[in-house]
Amino acid sequence: MNVLVLGSGGREHALTWALSRSENIGDLFVAPGNGGTAAIAQNVAVDPLNADEVVAFVKEHGIELVVIGPEAPLVAGIADAVRAEGVSVFGPNRDAAQLEGSKSFSKEFMLAHNLPTAAYKKCVTLEEAMDYLHEVGAPIVVKADGLAAGKGVIVADDMETAEEGVRSCFDGAFGDAGAVVVIEEMLVGPECSMLAFLADGKASCMPCSQDHKRAYDGDKGPNTGGMGAYSPVPCVDAETEAAMQKIMADAAAATMEDFAAGYRGVLYGGFMLTPEGPKLLEFNARFGDPETQVVMPRLASDALTAFKAVADGKIDEIGAEWDPRCAVTVVLASGGYPGSYEKGKVITGVEDAAAMDDVIVFHAGTAVNDAGQLVTSGGRVLTVTAMGDTFAEAIARAYEACDKIDFEGKQLRLDIGKRAL
Repeated sequence: MNVLVLGSGGREHALTWALSRSENIGDLFVAPGNGGTAAIAQNVAVDPLNADEVVAFVKEHGIELVVIGPEAPLVAGIADAVRAEGVSVFGPNRDAAQLEGSKSFSKEFMLAHNLPTAAYKKCVTLEEAMDYLHEVGAPIVVKADGLAAGKGVIVADDMETAEEGVRSCFDGAFGDAGAVVVIEEMLVGPECSMLAFLADGKASCMPCSQDHKRAYDGDKGPNTGGMGAYSPVPCVDAETEAAMQKIMADAAAATMEDFAAGYRGVLYGGFMLTPEGPKLLEFNARFGDPETQVVMPRLASDALTAFKAVADGKIDEIGAEWDPRCAVTVVLASGGYPGSYEKGKVITGVEDAAAMDDVIVFHAGTAVNDAGQLVTSGGRVLTVTAMGDTFAEAIARAYEACDKIDFEGKQLRLDIGKRAL
């Protein structure tokens, strides 16, 4: 089967890696891909946001399945354009992608379908937002309504931080994403994620994972797109996991009600495990990053079979099986991330790290320069995933691999997965 993956980050490398291991894979393309996907697939100069380019490539190369990685092509309706040509697509249509494309839309969806979540208010002016802040006080969470590459969330412990966050949204710090602001009750408890394959109102849940959003050790510093993750999550007991799975199943049924058969892909549920039970923080309409890099290595069955079954609305044919071992992913970032950073730094040691047993190095922001050297090209550069029978073993292996990799300004957290201990 010929497959096209859209995207260029660590998530897309992980998806491409999983698909490449299938016995049924034919030609495997990634648009535009990165330095890592080039080693296991063909990178192609196709704009994932340009429907005409994507459709033309699909026709020319006999693509039978398109897997959409990032949120932007989903919100832009790329899935709709490809499906209109009779080609299977793993990814929801434009209407359903609003679950991620607009946080206020997502909150309205949750409340309309009685899905447990935090109280909130949608604000369209600075004055309205400030009035509401002073009505409810801090701690509080401020969110840019639109897509902000995982960075449009300000967790404010005090009013000064909350007010600064609101001003930054309306002042354009997150572009058009901050034209509308969602101010949300701060929930208390451990945070974790659950991914689920969704098709035609049914869900098949994956193992839980826990992301590390803050830039620095001890969950300090600014929010990032994610500095690491681990799976499974020990604080999620059987009862809690069952409650989360029920919420995801209810959400799947709600997508069928609201979007008919338009949701065929993955739904990401971000949860806070409160004393009252798990509550939804957010939905994403695609795989998380770096959660994908820690969950995909635990998929012990055929990824292509699962993705095609979802794309064709045959969720009962997924046949997903999961490796019971522990997985830990550590992000290596450019110096200065999530703020400004320099690109073009030469990367060494990736081959040595990847040669280790039970270690996979996924590329995110990498490229190959004119001299044929692997160089940095983004904020999050590499994600290093290690497996182990215990978390202690997986953590030690991941950091041993990280030590083998070097580039100027290399930045990483040294406490990824320690909560699991």
